[in-house]
Amino acid sequence: MGGSDSPASHDRGRGRIGIVGGGSIGVGWAIVFARAGHVTTVFEPEDRRRRILVEEVEVRLGELGAFGLLDESPAEIIARVAVTADLGEALDGAVHVQECAPESLRLKVDLFERMDARAAAATTLASSSSTMTASGVAAGLPGRSRCILAHPGNPPYLIRVVELAPAPFTAPETVDSARELFSGAGMLPITVRQEIDCLVFNRLQGALLREALCLVRDGVVAPADLDLVVSEGLARRWSVIGPLAVAELNTRGGIVAHAGFMGRAYGRIGIERGHEDPWASDVVQRVAEDLESRFPASGRDDQVLWRDRELMRLESERRRRSR
Repeated sequence: MGGSDSPASHDRGRGRIGIVGGGSIGVGWAIVFARAGHVTTVFEPEDRRRRILVEEVEVRLGELGAFGLLDESPAEIIARVAVTADLGEALDGAVHVQECAPESLRLKVDLFERMDARAAAATTLASSSSTMTASGVAAGLPGRSRCILAHPGNPPYLIRVVELAPAPFTAPETVDSARELFSGAGMLPITVRQEIDCLVFNRLQGALLREALCLVRDGVVAPADLDLVVSEGLARRWSVIGPLAVAELNTRGGIVAHAGFMGRAYGRIGIERGHEDPWASDVVQRVAEDLESRFPASGRDDQVLWRDRELMRLESERRRRSR
């Protein structure tokens, strides 16, 4: 793919990566790893999809290059990617295998059984699943200790967060090696400390979508205006700092003060939607202690100025591009 040389001739010394499944997430991961210097082989059983996959990788790398987001030419990166109809070929010599098959438990269990039987003992086996757990797909495997969930945002070559969600049986060294691999590939790994349905990314996304649909359903706001509130309001701040840090910096006294005057209102909203929120519990104090370590109260004015400057920088860039 991408030239007459084999992918092996373009290996820059990083471990080989196997990707199982050539859909949009598989394409995204192929770009992430190849861009980071890994020889990457994508297993895709459908012939038509294999041909489309090649085109998609080339188009997306071309776009990334046009925006100055590549350290090499697209051709150099593409040369590190191979596509195969042979699962064993994708697993051979891989230090890490990223499964990207459709969200079917039966399919994923079958794939993990095959991967566990075929991949070298030291190879990490990771699933990109959004809705399943490592226990659900790998509990019965002899090599289950090297299995983990590694869930990306879409597309992973632009959304850098990846959720590492081990099962109780996942070895600590598996988590450590996955974190090191993803960090080295330019990702920002976070650890999900418990196996929960839909992990963190989709729970937050789902909570916002649920409330959005309720507000539209109840005639409170039109869909286009709701999207505007998020894209031109909440998302602007969230692109710089997360919602907990926003609450900390928006109010003198931080999130504790914010909870003091907004917590009851948020609580009423929760009860209206059929659940209670933890604004009156010790979780606010726990969050406040964490925020103090990241945003010390003694430096609040400087932190607010930094936040505002980041927002100004983003707005300036947006205006420049819109001219």
